[in-house]
Amino acid sequence: MSISLQTNVASLMAQENLRVNNEFQNQTIGRLTSGYRINSSGDDAAGLSVANGLRSSVTELTQGVRNANDGISQLQIIDGGLSNISKILDRMKTLATESASDTLTGTNSRATLDQEFQDLIGEIDRQAGNIGLAKGGGFLKSLSIYIGGTTATVTVNLATAEVDTDATSGLKLAGQKVDSATNAGTAITAINAAIDTLGKAQGSVGSGENKLGFAVSLAQSQISSFSAAESRIRDADVAAEAANLTKAQVLQQASVAAMAQANSAPQVVLGLLRG
Repeated sequence: MSISLQTNVASLMAQENLRVNNEFQNQTIGRLTSGYRINSSGDDAAGLSVANGLRSSVTELTQGVRNANDGISQLQIIDGGLSNISKILDRMKTLATESASDTLTGTNSRATLDQEFQDLIGEIDRQAGNIGLAKGGGFLKSLSIYIGGTTATVTVNLATAEVDTDATSGLKLAGQKVDSATNAGTAITAINAAIDTLGKAQGSVGSGENKLGFAVSLAQSQISSFSAAESRIRDADVAAEAANLTKAQVLQQASVAAMAQANSAPQVVLGLLRG
């Protein structure tokens, strides 16, 4: 092996290895401090692309779960209103049944019953309007909730859930009276039909609540799966990286020592020259 003063090949090799070991150590420290195996596109471009897609899906579904929960809350508000209307119908039936009996005495008794009956009809319309199920009052025919995933939107059909007292649709109680026994009998029949209509509306709302509940369960399951998949691709294996850091530190120290030896090798030439 020749000895050269111009080019110290051993030192150059030691410098290159020291550079590589420094980069390895810096990469390992970066992974340990960030918690990610992939910190830049250069670390794993394909893996980063897949991980970003998974993270985007998780972000979409997370907001979708919030949207669905908001929809469930809105349906629960509607359901509460329908339950209240059901109680009003019970009271109206009580009044109609009382008025339909010949045992009712008193000149103004039926007039008093009818006054409350008409007030309750008005209250049904008011409450139906408040929950968005009144004809001409911003009728909520459907509720579309964006959740994400393959089937992005869940739609709750409320087209048959009109519960105001309109005479042609809804509960069809407008114009009913209990000011006579005959009218009270007719009102009882109408109230029975209204109770059936209200039950169908409650069924639509309840079905929508369950539908959104199942959608939330699926979305949450997908969030867990996508998050786990992203973690497997992008997250750092802390145990492995800790071992790599120890390895990098040893290699770095060895490279520095070797470079010191390589830099001192040309000193041998001086001995030759002195001789």
